[in-house]
Amino acid sequence: MRGLFNSIMIAVGAYGIGIVLGIGGAFGKLYGGPIVRDLLELYTTVMRAVPELVLILLLYFAGTDLINRLLEAFGYQRIDINGLVAGICVLGIVQGAYATEVIRGAILAIPQGQIEAARAYGMSVGLMLRRITLPAMLPFAIPGLANLWLIATKDTALLAIVGFNELTQETRTAASTTKAYFTFFLAAGVLYLLITLVSNVIIARIESWSRRGMPAGGH
Repeated sequence: MRGLFNSIMIAVGAYGIGIVLGIGGAFGKLYGGPIVRDLLELYTTVMRAVPELVLILLLYFAGTDLINRLLEAFGYQRIDINGLVAGICVLGIVQGAYATEVIRGAILAIPQGQIEAARAYGMSVGLMLRRITLPAMLPFAIPGLANLWLIATKDTALLAIVGFNELTQETRTAASTTKAYFTFFLAAGVLYLLITLVSNVIIARIESWSRRGMPAGGH
């Protein structure tokens, strides 16, 4: 149960970071300058092309070492980066690349007449984002974002490779100590399944709420 709690904390934190990066990345790709678009294209391409386990190892070890080298270069002492924070940030960066493409596609699916009408009324970019773009894109984005949440809950298991005590690592420790491998790994599988089932119920309600007032076909 301690491992389950840690896994949920990591998944929530990483997913939140991923959403923020995704919104920024999507708007940068759509409305940013050439350099911004090229950098974001490089970011999303690399994050989606390299296996997540390799990215976790690279970002976890090389990333923390780079931070400490930079601190030393500016005259500060090295710091011991919290494993939970590092795990959340690593998975959040990976999630952000996928969220960027999901949100970008959702924005492109918005009927352009709504955007043109907002501009005709003289709405600022921020106001248009808050009142038009985000609410209108939500029904198109939720299926993809829901899938990313489920991926985030399972990707926490990859942090076992760096020794963080999430659900898989705690299960492995308990199983190796008691030799009751079947019991503990079966229990872990059931807990992952419960996370998915509960998530699906919540996601279905959010999707229903986001589509209120829309025709059955979603158009």
